[in-house]
Amino acid sequence: MKKFRKVLDGLTTSSPGGTIGSPSCGSAAGTPTATPTKEIDVQETLVSENFQLCKTVRHGFPYQPTALAFDPVQKILAVGSRTGGIRILGRPGVDCYCQHDSGAAVLHLQFLINEGALVTACADDTLHLWNLRQRRPAVLHSLKFNRERITFCHLPFQSKWLYVGTERGNTHIVNIESFILSGYVIMWNKAIELSTKTHPGPVVHLSDSPKDEGKLLIGFESGTIVQWDLRGKKADFRIYYDEAIHSVGWHHEGKQFMCSHSDGSLSMWNLRNTTRPFQVTFPHGKIQKDGKKESCKPILKVEYKTSRNSEPFVIFSGGLSYDKAGRRPTLTIMHGKAITVLEMDYPIVEFMALCETPYNNEVQEPYAVVVLLEKDLIVVDLTQSNFPVFENPYPMDIHESPVTCTAYFADCPPNIIPILYSIGAKHKKTGYSQKEWPVAGGLWTLGSHTYPEIIVTGHADGSIKFWDASAITLQMLYKLKTSKAFEKPKPAEGRAAELVEEDPFAIQMVSWCPQSRIFCVVGISAHIILYRFSKYDANTQIVSLEVRLQYEAEDVISPSENENNPCFSESGSQSPQTHHQHPASPGTPEGNKDSTPCIKVKDRMVRVPPGYQAELVIQLLWVDGEPPQQITSLDINSAYGLLAFGNCNGLAVVDYLQKTILLCMSTLDVYGAADPYQRLTRSPRRNRQSTSEFCMRGLSNFYSDSKKRIRTSYQSLTELSDNQQSIDMERSKSPTSESRENSFSRSRSSSVSSIDRDTKEAITTLQFGESFGRKSDALPTPCLWVGTSLGVVLLIPMSIPTDNEERMEEPVTIGPSGMVLMLKGSVLHFSFLDCMGALIQSPHEVWRDLNAPEDPDRPRRRKLVHFSPSSSQDNYGEGHLAVVCSEKQAKVILMPSQSCLFVHNITESSFVLRADVVSVCNSVCLACFCANGHVMTLSLPSLRPLMDVNYLPMTDMRIARTFCFTNGGQALYLSSPTEIQRITYSQEMFDNLQEMLGELFTPIETPEAQNRGFLKGFFGGNSHNFDREELFGETSAGKGSRSLAQHIPGQAGMEGMKVAASGVVGDLARARIALDERGQRLGELEDRTALMMTSAETFSKHAHGLMLKCKDKKWYQF
Repeated sequence: MKKFRKVLDGLTTSSPGGTIGSPSCGSAAGTPTATPTKEIDVQETLVSENFQLCKTVRHGFPYQPTALAFDPVQKILAVGSRTGGIRILGRPGVDCYCQHDSGAAVLHLQFLINEGALVTACADDTLHLWNLRQRRPAVLHSLKFNRERITFCHLPFQSKWLYVGTERGNTHIVNIESFILSGYVIMWNKAIELSTKTHPGPVVHLSDSPKDEGKLLIGFESGTIVQWDLRGKKADFRIYYDEAIHSVGWHHEGKQFMCSHSDGSLSMWNLRNTTRPFQVTFPHGKIQKDGKKESCKPILKVEYKTSRNSEPFVIFSGGLSYDKAGRRPTLTIMHGKAITVLEMDYPIVEFMALCETPYNNEVQEPYAVVVLLEKDLIVVDLTQSNFPVFENPYPMDIHESPVTCTAYFADCPPNIIPILYSIGAKHKKTGYSQKEWPVAGGLWTLGSHTYPEIIVTGHADGSIKFWDASAITLQMLYKLKTSKAFEKPKPAEGRAAELVEEDPFAIQMVSWCPQSRIFCVVGISAHIILYRFSKYDANTQIVSLEVRLQYEAEDVISPSENENNPCFSESGSQSPQTHHQHPASPGTPEGNKDSTPCIKVKDRMVRVPPGYQAELVIQLLWVDGEPPQQITSLDINSAYGLLAFGNCNGLAVVDYLQKTILLCMSTLDVYGAADPYQRLTRSPRRNRQSTSEFCMRGLSNFYSDSKKRIRTSYQSLTELSDNQQSIDMERSKSPTSESRENSFSRSRSSSVSSIDRDTKEAITTLQFGESFGRKSDALPTPCLWVGTSLGVVLLIPMSIPTDNEERMEEPVTIGPSGMVLMLKGSVLHFSFLDCMGALIQSPHEVWRDLNAPEDPDRPRRRKLVHFSPSSSQDNYGEGHLAVVCSEKQAKVILMPSQSCLFVHNITESSFVLRADVVSVCNSVCLACFCANGHVMTLSLPSLRPLMDVNYLPMTDMRIARTFCFTNGGQALYLSSPTEIQRITYSQEMFDNLQEMLGELFTPIETPEAQNRGFLKGFFGGNSHNFDREELFGETSAGKGSRSLAQHIPGQAGMEGMKVAASGVVGDLARARIALDERGQRLGELEDRTALMMTSAETFSKHAHGLMLKCKDKKWYQF
């Protein structure tokens, strides 16, 4: 605990200009700037040891998936991706993300079935062995191939020898335990006949025969198939087919197999006669009129699975005829004579049949098919004739429409989650399989460190999704479609057609008050929708307000104009309602033909279901043929009944209770007489030329996989530079200024620069709260804090009627604004603390359902909850602290004196993208995320640096747009167009993370193999006598070439130490298992010997009886 004793300066500053200049300081806390008059004690409890940054969990669909694997005993699923990531999924709550350090694409995945390990083969020709027996998997071994490229991997069940096929056609064998290459190699020129003149191509398939584990089936891309006798080191047979092979599937008896080919055919082969296939079918190739077959697309994979009580299943992807253009990707299921074609929404990456048994020589009994698509994961139920899909318990549809914004709310009211879930459950899809989700492995329990958390995502199609994020899981609660408030947009013409949006309803910003359940949405078409929550459906007509918020460069502020503006009358008693009732600004002619919004609101009564119901739509209008500028800031306060928003043209305040516009003016007018800049007049033409360039900008960088062009207030950020010129260029790309040509650079001193008249000053942040509008105020009043792109903080006091009936009838009065201070860079965030350092929450209204039936005994009245700055203090005069953060620095000021107590320069070479005051460990701090990837926390109110971690270089604008902090030391961002990454910067949560994560491996007894019967076991081959260790071990096969593959030990550090520590236990466990298995085999041998003795004794008895019966008969009596 560190105690700060800060001496406050006197309350005698004569003008706001006295506090504009920041104290001379570096990165430490500020120093007193005036004569001390009183002391204040702030107990700061946060220290650096309270912070630790790490990733917690990743939600969503794996981006750009490449590979799939399933453990049939543990029942866990693994998905590899093109960026080197692995997602391991089990029962709901068991969701683990791992990342290869190389970032190379994952090409193949192989589980060590029921061993708690996974082998991955990456595009950099490296094999990795992952230990899944810990909650955060780690790499135990790696093997880097130097001269050959890996094309296929196969690991037989209960074997420690991995077969690896390469691009050169060779097959190598790797010991899984030591991850060392065996000296046993199947060279391609030995596998094929010497008379063959052409190379067979890369290995595309490897599998051991179900009938005999000592036989390895090798498939080459050219169409050559070889069954290799591992003991005899020779080929049993060779097949030369004239069509390229893509995959092979065995019948469980090991007497026949099926191949899929590039011409869309399936060929069946019998081991008794391998000269030609005994059956060739084209499942989707019809015979044309001329007698020829239709040309078909390749069948990329086939699986041949037998069933005990029905015909075998033949499942394959592809194979459609080329003539059927525009057909969606398909998965075909052939069951007997029935052929079912399942059309998919996205291309199929991989599929895999889930079977009851892990043994390949038993009846497989497939019960489901996992299909990995480019943007989805589905599981088909094979046990029902109509093949329904299972309902996916994972949040795989985050990207159903590209995510354009996010919001994160921790410590929500506990009743909000069940209410949203109950409303959302009514709109769920039906028709799913009634059976339980088959991927049910792992173990997850609800930890003790959980609290209600909600994530809100906004999407390009105008939809909003609410997600339950409690206990590091993610579950869909409720979906809201904002487009239902508007008519369908008509095709535009001329100038409007050039700027028309493919996604006119895309969400740009959201604001939510969980206590009052009021929800506000900012759309890309410069519109705002206000929603109220109701548990009842209703017939309603949406109120629409049109706002004309346009910057006019030719407007010159004059004393007469300022005097005629009722918003800035000195008394503050005159209401601006009459003046701003018509949304026309001075200097713009009324009745302009193009004074229309971008999209049209429904002007009729509509039936709205329970949930969030649109009450008010606010739209900015086109002016002089120019579209409205993007809305850059928004705040709503349910206790005041007010909504404020701004853009690069100005500021507007709306009374959503009375449905009136209170304030609508340019940023320049908001200053009034307190403008600190010397603005130079310029021709308005230049402004108009650049307006259209600025107003329509795409969101393509937010979701790169989408080709939709959506306007946004941000542009893509190029690489960052350390010099000030580059920094200013970067700042000009954010919504803080109009264009690179008009970029405004401020010197680092406290002096005020002269700026061009046509430089647009955007409203970058807004915050309602109880504060002191003037230095002379003794009591706090409702105020609106305004931050601009030029670093100026303005304070607008308001007078709001307190009586419930008066509030609905009397106008809200807005007083003259005053400038409080200036900072470097655009203002990003406001928060308020009391003089004890505790966070002051914004006042809010208690939720009430306006559509509920009337109760005479309990009339619906507004109940307000206020958090006054003086509520916890004895003396009103002590005021409160305001925390202001900009792109470059943070300041703490004392209200009402407006004196700066502390200042901290956050960054010089970069700029802050996101800043929030959050609660951590029963205290508060300022959390910042910079464009150079640094995540920082600063103490409050002293602004001491507590944590500074170079975590994530801002390589994509999507990260900047979606990064957000929340209470409890958590944050999130969109790590890819389909995935949400959650992180923590709290040491407490870091310590409890292991408890919160799911267990991937649970001890399960391996199912016993079926009894094959005496005769089948005795005469059915010598598969059980096959000893791979004797064949592939170092004593017989020697060591593999060191130049061919290089062994790399696993990860170092604490994780590696844990793995190494568990290695001894693992070795002992393996030894015990080996002893058990040996004893089991000895027991089986003893049983078999006893069976043979019994059989021999029975035979002896029968022979003796036959001898006695026939001994007295003559030879001619037989």
